[in-house]
Amino acid sequence: MFEKYNNKDSIALLQAAKKGGISVEEAILRRRSIRRYSRKPLSLREISQILWSASGVTSNRGYRTAPSAGATYPIEIYMLVINVEDIEPGLYHFNYENHSINFCKNIESLKPFVSAALGQDFISEASINIIITAEFSRTTSIYGNRGNRYVWMEAGHIAENISLQAESLGLGTVVIGAFYDDELKKFLNIKEEPLCIMPVGGH
Repeated sequence: MFEKYNNKDSIALLQAAKKGGISVEEAILRRRSIRRYSRKPLSLREISQILWSASGVTSNRGYRTAPSAGATYPIEIYMLVINVEDIEPGLYHFNYENHSINFCKNIESLKPFVSAALGQDFISEASINIIITAEFSRTTSIYGNRGNRYVWMEAGHIAENISLQAESLGLGTVVIGAFYDDELKKFLNIKEEPLCIMPVGGH
């Protein structure tokens, strides 16, 4: 999908903090599935931290925040911006290589998004929705059918990273797996397979 982006559509993210306000243990203890949001806008710093936790680069060798079988990295992260300070609403793609987001498309209405998610309208109240997607062939081309399992494992690692990072920032999220795949792909206009939706916001 990268060929459709250009430099003018790219927004640089802030460098992620490597130390947080609470411990990993405390974040695990506090973590809950949150489905009500305050509608307060998120900041550039908050989304920068969340996206880094999802799939940010953590070494000079290109390793990232979540483990990937054979370093095949089949996951692509999309972010539906609803209410973020100084960022226009719309769909963006996370570019891990230069820690930026790339504009994909304007969103005229959230109704098709909510409809694709089986009418779970609380997702429209979140400040952002992170959509974890996968290009399965990156992993299955090496590991065969077993690679399908590895992709789902990686998605789970990423979802947990986002959950704990959100808790550390005083935000809430929940992992949503109930949606119509084809409707969601059509709304997002993506080729990858959607695996889960994670609304994020204050609560």
